This record gives sequence, C-alpha cells and structure tokens, in this order.
Amino acid sequence: MDIFDVLTLIGGLSLFLFGMNLMGQALERSAGKKLEIMLGKLTTNKAAGLLTGLGVTAVIQSSSATTVMVVGFVNSGLMNLRQAINVIMGANIGTTVTAWILSLGGISGDNIFLQLLKPTSFTPVLALAGIIIFMFCKSSRKKNIGVIFLGFAVLMFGMDMMTGAVSGLADIPAFQELFLMFQNPILGVLVGAVLTAIIQSSSASVGILQALAATGQVTYGAAIPIIMGQNIGTCITAILSSFGTNKNAKRAALVHLSFNVIGTVVWLTVFTVVNAIFAPAIVNEAASLSGIATVHSLFNILCTILLLPMSSLLEKLAYKLVPDSKGKESVAELDERLLSTPAVALERCGSLALEMAGCSVSALKDSISCIKEYDAEKAKEVRRMEEKTDHYEDIIGSYLVKFSTNQLSEKESAQSSKILKVIGDYERISDHAVNLVESAEELHEKKITFSDNAIGELEILCDAVLEIIDLAYKAFADHDIECANKVEPLEQVIDRLKEQMRSQHILRLQSGDCGIEAGFVWSDLLTNFERVSDHCSNIAGCIIDADEYNMNIHQSLREMKTESEFYKKEYKAYSDKYLGKIVE
Repeated sequence: MDIFDVLTLIGGLSLFLFGMNLMGQALERSAGKKLEIMLGKLTTNKAAGLLTGLGVTAVIQSSSATTVMVVGFVNSGLMNLRQAINVIMGANIGTTVTAWILSLGGISGDNIFLQLLKPTSFTPVLALAGIIIFMFCKSSRKKNIGVIFLGFAVLMFGMDMMTGAVSGLADIPAFQELFLMFQNPILGVLVGAVLTAIIQSSSASVGILQALAATGQVTYGAAIPIIMGQNIGTCITAILSSFGTNKNAKRAALVHLSFNVIGTVVWLTVFTVVNAIFAPAIVNEAASLSGIATVHSLFNILCTILLLPMSSLLEKLAYKLVPDSKGKESVAELDERLLSTPAVALERCGSLALEMAGCSVSALKDSISCIKEYDAEKAKEVRRMEEKTDHYEDIIGSYLVKFSTNQLSEKESAQSSKILKVIGDYERISDHAVNLVESAEELHEKKITFSDNAIGELEILCDAVLEIIDLAYKAFADHDIECANKVEPLEQVIDRLKEQMRSQHILRLQSGDCGIEAGFVWSDLLTNFERVSDHCSNIAGCIIDADEYNMNIHQSLREMKTESEFYKKEYKAYSDKYLGKIVE
C-alpha cells in the first residue's frame, strides 16, 4: 500500500462520510411530516416507543440524529424520559439498516440479476437520476429526492474507493497482526468506541469496518468487539448535545450511554466465555460484509431484548446519576436541537405561539373588564401578560429566524411566515391591552365618568371587539378558515362603529353631556379598540393566506371585499348586530 492508496483511502472516506450526511439530511427533510406524525403517536407503551425509534432511525439513517432529537424533545417537554428510553432502544436497531445497504457491495456471482444488485452497477444510474431531478425540478420535495439519490451514490462511490484502496493490505503481515491484536475483546471495544466517537456515527464506522473486511483479514473474533465498541462511541453525540439542557434531557443522553455500556458488558462477557469454552470455528473465519451487518443487527436486538423489560431500572439509574435539585428548575421553551427536524421544530413554535396568543387574549379581556369596573389586580395581571407576550415574541422570533436558514418545503415556509407574522400581531394586541388599562386607570384615578349613552355605545364596541378577538384566536388555534373569513367583515363594522361613536361623542361634547377630559380618554379607547380589530384582521388574513401558501394579505383582503358573497352576507349580519344598536 503506497502513498497514492492512502490518498485514495482518505478521499474515499471523505466521500463516504459526506454522502452519508447528505443522504441523511435529505431523508430527514423529506420525512419531516411523517416524523411529526410518528412522534405525535408516542405513548408510554414500550412497543410503540420502540417501533417509533426504529422507524425514524431507519428513515434518516442515523441513531445519533434520532437520539439528539430525543434529547431536544425531552428538553422542550415534548417527550418524557420513559418515552425517550423506548425510542432510544428502537433507534439502536434502526441504525443497523445502513450496514445492510452497504453489504450489497459484497454480492458476487455471474448471474446478471446478482450483478445488477451490486452498487457499482446501479449507483451511476442513481447518480444520473439524482442530478437530473435536482437540477431540473423546482419542487423542494422532488429536489430532496434528487439529493437522496446523489447522497447514496456518493456514499457508495466512497465505499468502493475505500475498498479498493485497502485491498493491498491483505498481503501485508503487519495488517494481519493488527487485527489479531483486536481479538483482545477489551482492545477491540476501545478501538470501536474511539473511532466512532471521532466520526460521531456508528453507521459510518461500521461501513469503514466493512471496507476493511473486504481484504479478508478481519475475523469475526476481531469484528464482534469492535462493533460492540462502536455502539458505545456513538453515544458521544447525544452526550455533547445534552450540554446546557435541563436534567431530564441529560438523563435521556445518559440512558443512551447506559443502554450501550450495559449491553456491551453483558454480551461481551457472554462472547468471551463462549469463545473460551467452546472455541467456535467461526470466530477465526474472515468476516464478510453481510456477516458484519448481521452481527451489528443481532447485537442491538439482543441488547434490546435484555434491557427493554428493565427500562424502568434504566430510568431509576438516570435519576440516580442526575438527581433532582432542591430548587425548581426552569425548562427551556425552545431547543435548537429541534432545528434538525424542521417539522417538529415548527410544531413546537406553533404550540408556543398558541400559548402567546392565549396570554394576549387574556390580557385584552382583563383590560376590557377594567374599563367596565376597575380592578387593580387585573391591571397588574394585564401588565404581567404583556411582558410574557414580549418574551414569547423574542424567543419564537429569534428561533424562526434560525429556522429559516434550513432548506424548507413550501408548506413549512408558509407556516413559518404565518407564525412570525401572527406573533407580531398578538404582541401588539397585548400592548393595546396595556394602553386600555392605562385609560381605565385614568378614569378611576380622576373619577372621570361618561354619559349613559356613551357607556351604552362603549358596551356595544366592547362586545364587538370581544367577538373579533375570539374569532381570530379560534381561527389561529384550530386553523379554522370559516372563522378567519368572518373576521374581516366584523373588522370593517368595528371601523364604522368607531367613526359613528366618535361623531356621537363630538355631539355630546357640543351639548355639554361629556367633558373635554372624558373626550381625550374616549378617543384613546376608540383608537386602541380599532387597532386591536386591525391586528385581528391581520391574523385572520395570515391564516387564509398560509392555507394557500401565499402571504400576500392585502391582496386577499381586497379580493374578499370585492368578490366574496360570504363577506357581504357576514358584513350585513354584523352591521345589523352592532351598528343598528347605536342611537343617532
């Protein structure tokens, strides 16, 4: 093996790792919605969690990625530790799919059908199909399919380059002696763990082992401990990912490590004892590519069979290793680890945006209550809710800016834009709630009163604003398009209501029924209520446009007013309901 073989080996390894990463990311993007659905069905049922972990990992081709996701889910409160344990066990089995795909390179025979199964036969076709799809298709979903094909082709080309580069090692005595050393189980485990920790992928390190096995010098006796060590080394990604998370997320990462360490200790002991007593001939046989894939799968299945019934003990061990602190621990509301799974990250942003909307609506309703009958505690609560909505807007907005750097589908992009715009409107609604409370405080402190007619008109306006805020919230919470379509006609009625009430109040000022000071407060109240209704209109417009993957709100509103029979019908109904009550 000369310097050129070494360079070829380095190049092949680089292509192999790049292809694996490229394919995994594209698979993850393509399966985004499926991941969301699968994770949404998670229960405390062991089998459901196990199958979920297995399925997700088989799709994205990385147990490390799945475990990092799990750490993020636990940190964000989307999953509890018990659910995480079952998913992690399933992930360990799911990751063995890669080794089986790579084992296709070991197929031999003159039969044309066997030859077609060899990666060297179909990989060029996949590469061609992938580049055509990627370059000429505009749909992000189709582009992802093209990247999957390209990633797989690059991975297999890299594997083929590595295999060719190390083929000369078969005749080097030092290489044979090296793998004789690895038949020491402890040394084999350490080598497997260190290699995998460096490249942070058990699938990739198993692939490298398969490439070396193509020389015919890697025996099962050397391969088995290395494979066991690789399962320990892959835990480094989850451990690193758990830094800066809450205690439950740290426990999830430790469960992953504990599962693999305990499984390795038990089955390595069994392997060593069996080898010492029975000395099976297969231990000294050269490992094949499919043989390594079999060992990899069998080891992970045996670990799961051993530890799945004892998952509650793993949970207790995690609590022992990371005990609860005496003080109450704050939980992170959004976790950057979820950015690797856009569908799930978006779902979490939506959940927090809904919580923010609830705070904003609550603040507005309390402020209206304060106007009708001043309550210092409610006024204080309105300000607290406004500060809370500011905090929500900061964390969700910053998170969505980072989220937008991902390669998103058309639907994900529309959803992201919708949430970003809606949180801005809800933050402004909470600001107007504080303005209304300040007006209520001025009325209370200065003992300002309105005339009976003014109070009656204010009741009508408050009812209309309460209805529009509920419609907008329901439209956002339930993605209710019918409710969203009702908001704009009501907003137009509130605009007219405001103008009518302003005119009526000018007449009362002229007749002396209301004072100048009351007039200033009255004007502030009308302005804030009208702007609240404007923000509700914006929210409803976002819901309607996001449903059509189009964020041109003003165009949608213009079309609704000029073309929609539903709009005209609702506008008349709201006019009769509210405008008809104002006494001219």
